[in-house]
Amino acid sequence: YLTGHSLGLMPRGAAVGVHTEMTKWASCGVEGHFKGVLPWAECEEALPALLCDVVGAKDSKLEVAAMNSLTVNLQLLMCAFYRPAGTRAAILLEAGAFPSDRYAVSSQLQHHGYDPAEYMIEVQPREDGLLRTKDITDAIDKHSARLALVVLGGVNYLTGQVLDMRAISLHVGEANARRHKEPPLLLGFDIAHAVGNVPLQLHEWGVDFAVWCSYKYLNSGAGCLGGIFVHERHAFDTLQYPRLTGWWGVP
Repeated sequence: YLTGHSLGLMPRGAAVGVHTEMTKWASCGVEGHFKGVLPWAECEEALPALLCDVVGAKDSKLEVAAMNSLTVNLQLLMCAFYRPAGTRAAILLEAGAFPSDRYAVSSQLQHHGYDPAEYMIEVQPREDGLLRTKDITDAIDKHSARLALVVLGGVNYLTGQVLDMRAISLHVGEANARRHKEPPLLLGFDIAHAVGNVPLQLHEWGVDFAVWCSYKYLNSGAGCLGGIFVHERHAFDTLQYPRLTGWWGVP
């Protein structure tokens, strides 16, 4: 893992698990959707309960889902939670963020008609290459009138630095208390290098949303499902934060 920072070791039971499903496909065909220990039609429902404690969610059925890939999930959640209004349209992230996060934020801004050069605000690390919590919170305060969203990496993929997610979330909450009737500033984390690696309490910290992949410290294997956390306070606010739906995504 430390060589490639992108793929964990294969669990001992992985090969048997894959073989079991392939055998079920060969013997059951379409009925495999409804048969076996892991019926395909509802297989994703087995995962949130396992992920709940790992990310510090309160309710596995309400706050956690296993789906898609990390960047697809980030884009979907930004579609719901990035609500630009006039000059309050900037997104803040850390300089040196994982490239796909930066691409996602840049393209989301462009999708809404904003120039990333002006509306993507990056917090720079200091000379030692590390970020400071105060620099992040100061940047949030400095650009508060322009910010619509904050997206940060919980653990930096190159330096291994763990951000103080609790302190940052607390600061965003305090900043929102000063916004009065204005729309709240929302905070999301990419926790791809944090999940399964460091203790997380996303619900308790008040994080609005988080996304991750599962093939790093969760050792699920390349191409496996990513995951999302959405705080329960947003579970039913589809008017303020509408989300894209489909056959498997109807509220």
